Amino acid sequence: MDGGEDMQRLMFFEQAREQAQRAYERDGTDAAALTRWGGALLELAHFRQGDEARDMIKEAVNKLETALKLDDSRSETLWCLGNAYTSEGFLVSSSQTAKDFFRKASGCFEKASELDPDNDVYHKAVEMTKKAPELHAQLHAQMRAQQEEESASAAAFRMPDGGGDSRKSQSTDFWWDIAGWVTLIGLGMGVMALSKNGSAAVPPPPMPLK
Repeated sequence: MDGGEDMQRLMFFEQAREQAQRAYERDGTDAAALTRWGGALLELAHFRQGDEARDMIKEAVNKLETALKLDDSRSETLWCLGNAYTSEGFLVSSSQTAKDFFRKASGCFEKASELDPDNDVYHKAVEMTKKAPELHAQLHAQMRAQQEEESASAAAFRMPDGGGDSRKSQSTDFWWDIAGWVTLIGLGMGVMALSKNGSAAVPPPPMPLK
């Protein structure tokens, strides 16, 4: 995806976040607004790095969990929350902690499927989450191998001060590709509700996996 499309997505979901926040501030019982708010935060996290991304995902989880307390019959809220839990799972190195997040995500997807049994997106999410622990192990193994390779290369060749190192950027990009898996079949599909009661535009196409 080129920079122009990235900027378009960023602007759309930032606008959606602001509109959803204002709607919720007007009505503290508006579960739909909280769902749109959490979904937008989850999308915006893809434009962040490191702790900033993690904090935004945690904020999204908080909004979505609160939305479920207000209305536990919203399948789209459960689906967005499942994606948020999946994000958290891929961003931790502990396989056991990751499995706990994936288990919570699977529970959300299963409940969403029960509420909306004709929605193939929810069924697909359930199936894909079963593969998450294995993929988590593979991705983190690759990450460790890459870090070891970069450490060995750095020991043999030091960049001049101020010269920068593209390998650091590559490592960061790879790390965030892990979280990219949570797009499943496209988070953009999950927050299409953002275009209802909060935005006049339909979101850009889902961010593809690299």
